[in-house]
Amino acid sequence: MIDKTFASLERAVADIHDGATVMIGGFGNAGMPSALIDALIAQGARDLTIVNNNAGNGETGLAALLKAKRVRKIICSFPRQADSHHFDALYRAGEIELELTPQGNLAERIRAAGAGIGGFFSPTGYGTLLAEGKETRLIDGRHYVLESPIHADFALIKALRGDRWGNLVYRKTARNFGPIMAMAAKTTIAQVQQVVALGELDPESIITPGIFVQRVVKEAV
Repeated sequence: MIDKTFASLERAVADIHDGATVMIGGFGNAGMPSALIDALIAQGARDLTIVNNNAGNGETGLAALLKAKRVRKIICSFPRQADSHHFDALYRAGEIELELTPQGNLAERIRAAGAGIGGFFSPTGYGTLLAEGKETRLIDGRHYVLESPIHADFALIKALRGDRWGNLVYRKTARNFGPIMAMAAKTTIAQVQQVVALGELDPESIITPGIFVQRVVKEAV
């Protein structure tokens, strides 16, 4: 019997190793798997490479992981906002590496990894510092930059409901990067609000099929 559910958040993240590349879903706090992040902090893995749209805000979630100094590098599109003080302090002190990637390129680089695409040409970033060291090409009169896929060892994502096979549905726009991150990681861990029986999820509403999810864990109430 296939059963991907885990009894605890701690067990779900237990094998995330030092130096791992970890994708974390969320657009700011929307769709961020904060309970899994807290479990990861308690677990103790360090020197992580984090892939996320932002670089943490406030004191919780990804910001707390940064504050604990567990992150060696972050790949994101929007590292600074009014309350991103933990990232700011680490970056100014030279204690974290930043790979800045425009949001569209970030999404496509993640999607490309899941789709088995070796790279793609994007016009975004041409002629800027973001294109330094990358191949460029003139296509139909327009300049493009070659972007590489982003693969991950683990993806931590948040969904509204999931079943024991790993099928997931999301709450509105809280899905954001979740579906493509699930496809781009070797091991996808989904934090869900509710675990339902097989057959309760409308097949037409399933966004992430269970084939892309290895672990499902219910967040604490």
